[in-house]
Amino acid sequence: LCLQVPELEKATVRIRQPERVREIIQALREQGVAKLQVISDFDMTLSRFGCNGRRCPTSHNILDTSRVISEDGKKKLKDLLHYYYPIEIDPNRTLEEKRPLMVEWWTKAHELLVQQKIHKSDIAQIVRESEAMLRDGFKEFFDQLHKNNVPLFIFSAGVGDILEEIIRQANVFYSNVNVVSNYMDFNDDGVLTHFKGPLIHTYNKNNTVLQGTGYFQQLSTRTNIILLGDSMGDLTMADGVPSVENILKIGFLNDKVEERRGKYLDSYDIVLESDETLDVVNGILRYILTE
Repeated sequence: LCLQVPELEKATVRIRQPERVREIIQALREQGVAKLQVISDFDMTLSRFGCNGRRCPTSHNILDTSRVISEDGKKKLKDLLHYYYPIEIDPNRTLEEKRPLMVEWWTKAHELLVQQKIHKSDIAQIVRESEAMLRDGFKEFFDQLHKNNVPLFIFSAGVGDILEEIIRQANVFYSNVNVVSNYMDFNDDGVLTHFKGPLIHTYNKNNTVLQGTGYFQQLSTRTNIILLGDSMGDLTMADGVPSVENILKIGFLNDKVEERRGKYLDSYDIVLESDETLDVVNGILRYILTE
């Protein structure tokens, strides 16, 4: 397979069942572009985790640390992060334990943001001034999918308005891109009043929050999936697809690599360790999409 997808030779790549991965990639190629769709997380999956030794911001971080948030607001948001983030990534806690705590975190954070009276007109500037970065190779990724009419579904527990703006400013917000995320609701004066429901957090990225969107139903012939994520919660993103024939799960293991490696290798077909690029994904797409 490395002959066809040389990127799989990268030192960042780990695969527990190479034979199985080979079979899935072959099937994706043989069954053709008309059956393919891509389902991806956004923060720390399409966007970078780090740059020059520093953490890159998530869509929530971009807002939390921007000039439109008061110093007091920033402190409170940071306190929430320090309390809840270790719970989110704790490998020893069950999803049942984590879920209510994630709802608590997101709800408190969104309430704090609403108190800040954020203006819709500030969003583009907030993103422009931020250190948001898409992963290296993002342009080829978005371009390949667009050129081949492959639907890209971005399923994010982040802030939809911010992440859409990041994609827009990168000039890759094409017609094949669909986003489901936490969107802000503004009043007639353009001031944030609340977040639209349903609330999407790290561990409910599944069919429960997609009810009524009908997105996957419209794509019922797209039974082959490439799924991209960076957390255990991302593994359920394709649950709403009516019938899945082949699914290739690619996981970005960004943080606490040694500690979490085993779990990721159990869950994802391909694990990319501390890899800030989309090289492997692009290599696989190139192989699948090339006549």
